[in-house]
Amino acid sequence: MANQFSARHIGITERDLPKMLETVGVKSVDELIDQTIPANIRLPKPMNLPTAMTEQEFLNHVHELAKKNVIADNFIGLGYYGTITPAVILRNVFENPVWYTSYTPYQAEISQGRLEALLNFQTMISDLTGLKLANCSLLDEATSAAEAMTMMYALRSRDQQKAGINKLFVDEKIFRQTKDVLATRSMPQGIELVYGDFDKFDFSTPIFGAILQYPNAEGTIADYRAFVEKAHAAGAKVAVAADIMSLVLLTPPGEFGADIAFGSTQRFGMPLYFGGPSAAYFASHEENKRFMPGRLVGISKDVNGKPALRLALQSREQHIKREKALSNICTAQALPAIMSGFYAAYHGNDGLRKIAGDIHKKAVIIAAALTEMGCKQLNETYFDTLRIELPAGKCAKDIRKAAEARLVNLCYYENGTIGISTDETTTCESVAKLLSAFAEVLGVATPALKCSCCCEGVALPKELVRTSKALNHEIFEKYHTETEMMRYIKTLDRKDISLAHSMISLGSCTMKLNAAAELLPLSWPEFTGIHPFAPESQCQGYKELIKNLESYLIEITGFAGCTLQPNSGAAGEYTGLMTIRRYQKSIGQGHRNIILIPASAHGTNPASAVQAGFNVVVTACDENGNVDVADLKAKAEANRDNLAALMITYPSTHGIFEPAIVDICNIIHENGGQVYMDGANMNGQVGLTSPGFIGADVCHLNLHKTFASPHGGGGPGVGPICVAKHLVEFLPSHSHINPDSPYTAVAASPWGSAGILPITYGYIRMMGPDGLAEATKTAILSANYLTKRLEKAYGIVYTGATGRVGHEMILDCRDLKAYAKVDESDVGKRMMDFGFHAPTLP
Repeated sequence: MANQFSARHIGITERDLPKMLETVGVKSVDELIDQTIPANIRLPKPMNLPTAMTEQEFLNHVHELAKKNVIADNFIGLGYYGTITPAVILRNVFENPVWYTSYTPYQAEISQGRLEALLNFQTMISDLTGLKLANCSLLDEATSAAEAMTMMYALRSRDQQKAGINKLFVDEKIFRQTKDVLATRSMPQGIELVYGDFDKFDFSTPIFGAILQYPNAEGTIADYRAFVEKAHAAGAKVAVAADIMSLVLLTPPGEFGADIAFGSTQRFGMPLYFGGPSAAYFASHEENKRFMPGRLVGISKDVNGKPALRLALQSREQHIKREKALSNICTAQALPAIMSGFYAAYHGNDGLRKIAGDIHKKAVIIAAALTEMGCKQLNETYFDTLRIELPAGKCAKDIRKAAEARLVNLCYYENGTIGISTDETTTCESVAKLLSAFAEVLGVATPALKCSCCCEGVALPKELVRTSKALNHEIFEKYHTETEMMRYIKTLDRKDISLAHSMISLGSCTMKLNAAAELLPLSWPEFTGIHPFAPESQCQGYKELIKNLESYLIEITGFAGCTLQPNSGAAGEYTGLMTIRRYQKSIGQGHRNIILIPASAHGTNPASAVQAGFNVVVTACDENGNVDVADLKAKAEANRDNLAALMITYPSTHGIFEPAIVDICNIIHENGGQVYMDGANMNGQVGLTSPGFIGADVCHLNLHKTFASPHGGGGPGVGPICVAKHLVEFLPSHSHINPDSPYTAVAASPWGSAGILPITYGYIRMMGPDGLAEATKTAILSANYLTKRLEKAYGIVYTGATGRVGHEMILDCRDLKAYAKVDESDVGKRMMDFGFHAPTLP
């Protein structure tokens, strides 16, 4: 085996191959590919990618990259904090394939374990926020702010809608990355952001909602109670971005009247990972349940009347509501949410209070020491974040130089003040290093540290100290020893089916081997411990890996540019459409607002289009499942003056390589539009054709589908987009990288879920160009083999002109009901009886 990795990755053996070819009726795999993929879109030459590495070569290589990252003591904060992942959770969840390879729990019968773990997360959030209803994760804090904005906009009264009230008040002291994403998401929805000081806002300007930060971005714990009362009196809703760890000690937003609470749970045991992944949370009142974004786990009953869990209220979501959905969220952050829920269960309320109290105590110690050294601490109240003003004549640049020489990272504001945030990993040693940097610049002695002093809560406002107990459910009281926690985790994972048990035959939601060699680097401190806003000199390993990965994805897709910022496939769709929107506006075509979408498209397509400010026109499919070219052409021509783009999945969601795809792209271009290719089915393209070669202008990729990153039971995902040359300059930037860019961010972190990028990087490096192409061919062979084995018993709904399918197929179960009195649901449930995950059901 010249490339041992690809041979181990691809499940078909040399003994299997002849039997499969014979069943399919071809002499070689290449003959099958020739019959399946139209000749005019086949790549003329192999991909120009590095040759394949062995597993050991890759691990040596990625270790060299890791060594270019520098682990420092981080006091930067700004929404990202050092954490300690309990070893029992790291080993038994994060590094356990039962948890990281499982699929989204649509099939409740084989998902009771992770559904319970996600329900624990929801319960934790509800308790800590003081709001009754919580979902089971969103992508990050900044996009959760955008979801809160959209939800409050949808909750406007009839009078507000009639009056056209479209203004959202945003307190000026929220995180910069949240402002970024709000700017991106508000514009296409026609929402106007009004920034200001919440304490001075007089409500003379009609608003439909407000967003506040608690504690705010500078660290102050503001009292929002009076503001919330005034907002409600004015008919406005209030959403609060709350630090989840601070809520252990502070009054929950629900108790001071907030309508929505959202934020990040990264502090609950998820590493920094250069910005992600980690689970965002979102909570509101029960009466708002029909407007909530994201998935909800609910308690139901099984056929025997016993309590059972399932995904609830799915009629809100994009796969059912499509363009009428309020959110395009699909894949979220299930695995990080599960880990954060276990973190809370492991520590319990008392343990979390101790951790939060220690974080606060370290901040108090630093504040006292710096005040003694002649600095001024500007926050009268705070939880973990100080804002330091230096004595006259002293410069923050000198502090920065001295601190970074000691590998201490701080937050530096434009006005010369310095932010210092403590976290779970802050030690007396790291505090001493920080103070020595100040002492050097200030020319004073370092005060003696009093790390054993009892000063918990001294900087918390008494009127906002939490009086209600959180985490009252028994789940947060029972598992405080490692043995108990290990057994509980094992009890849950025994209830589920994952790739550790059997195949998961979900068509376009490709379930690939998540190879151990790809995943190993994710536990290395050089990758886990890097802050996304760390000095550039400390993250060169990440930067090199990101640059290389972007270049590989550009080559695979046949495009000219790439961004890895979107942290889900649906986020990638939105990003691609916003890139098109920005480009068309730049050439005086900003009025174009029509998106053509085939009726067969995934629900996120129309939902994303509406979120990006477009109107959806649905095009028909013919009896063979292909796009009805005549209908497409007619609608493109009818809307030619306003046509923005076509969204099309290729191969189609019916599993077909449509032969007219080049003509379809030409029709759109001839009528002034762009072609957005949904990359959910890139598993049928890689190495054989590409979106750029076909004629598309932009596509998104699902690294958690085609490129071997785990599904994690519903996330984390990565949804990078690749674009043609004319769109490159319109890709999203980030205020941390380029604060002057007009093209604001789509995610909180500049590089999205950077922490899991080594997986895809490793997959590409170890497969090499030949292995990647072989994986695509094998997927097509496997689908056609299953087609031949099953077509007589079931029938195949759609095939291509040559009778072949692509990398997936749709079984026809309609006749079963007539002669066997069973339907597709019965087939799916019977498969689960035999230990297989049910296929996708309509």
